[in-house]
Amino acid sequence: MKLELTPIQKRSCSEFKQFVDREIVPFADEFDRQESIPKKTIEKLARQGYFGALLPPKYGGTQMESIAYGLLNEEVARGSASLQSLLVVYGMVTSALSRWGSRSQKEFWLPKFATGEAVPGFCLSEVNAGSDTQSMETTATPVEGGYVLKGHKRWSSYGQIADVFLVFAQCEGKPTAFLVESDRPGLSRKPISGMVGMKSAMLAQVFLEDCWIPAENRVGQPGFGLSYIAYTALDTARYNVAWGSVGIARAALEACLEYTNERQQFGAKLKEYQLIQQMITEMVVKIKAARLLCYQAGYLKQIAAPESIMETLIAKYFASTMVTKVTSDAVQIHGAYGCSGESSVQRYWRDAKIMEIVEGSTQLLQTIIPEYGDRKYRQQFGEFQA
Repeated sequence: MKLELTPIQKRSCSEFKQFVDREIVPFADEFDRQESIPKKTIEKLARQGYFGALLPPKYGGTQMESIAYGLLNEEVARGSASLQSLLVVYGMVTSALSRWGSRSQKEFWLPKFATGEAVPGFCLSEVNAGSDTQSMETTATPVEGGYVLKGHKRWSSYGQIADVFLVFAQCEGKPTAFLVESDRPGLSRKPISGMVGMKSAMLAQVFLEDCWIPAENRVGQPGFGLSYIAYTALDTARYNVAWGSVGIARAALEACLEYTNERQQFGAKLKEYQLIQQMITEMVVKIKAARLLCYQAGYLKQIAAPESIMETLIAKYFASTMVTKVTSDAVQIHGAYGCSGESSVQRYWRDAKIMEIVEGSTQLLQTIIPEYGDRKYRQQFGEFQA
């Protein structure tokens, strides 16, 4: 089977690359040092239509097909993984709201998200509830005309500037999702700084202290919060992270190719040494394998195949573990220079580690994928013979 991008996909990829090379790559290290993304940069992404990539034209979106959307995430992550995490947040909230939101919620919020007029936030993780989302302690108490929310959320990417949060809480023992505007009385936030990676993703803690919201802010039915709404959002996020991991790894590889072609040791360029060639080979092969898994997941999403969810998990697992190895080797190749603030490869290395943790840690996926793998093997090759 021949795998080849369509002319439209190739043209989109070229446009993404030109934008990233012009507007992101030259400034990404400074974003990292400042631990923030300038408003003007976010506005440029909005003008490109990237925030509405998953939305139909009736909401002001561009409705990219899945492969093109993946290529967009790869290119933006190649420039800045922190900035790509903004695409992740937009993707999570717009996909969840598109599928599970009410008509009025869609008509009000989706056009604002598509144009970048409003920045969404996603609030699921808590101090005592990371991968174990069932243990979340935030509560939503029904009152006349609405709900009162109380709890403490952590690790909300772009929570420092979000205009509205998709918040998950226990409502009479049922996990439920709510839209909570950032200017609601009782909602406050605290910036999180000093992260190892994704330093400019503008993370925040979100505090809800007797925060009242109207009944129409509930998304979906009580009890739909995790199994339906959060799962829709996380499936989109895992697809984004898989492609983003490929982008980071590609940036590291490109840095290594340039450095080994210029750097000389013991009278020869680094690229002429066999051990360096071996490391570069491993990078090339791992990146290509990860991209093929992303293509597969993207194709299955495009045709709405049920197995796309698990294939996305597999792509996320392989790509996120791949990028930690590729970026680690990139630092090794660059030596002390690669550990310094003068080199971007140390940023790639730090950001890569985050990809193994967010939207389903490596260890969590290792508990999910084996059952699927066993089932698929038996379907394809039959039961093991004695």
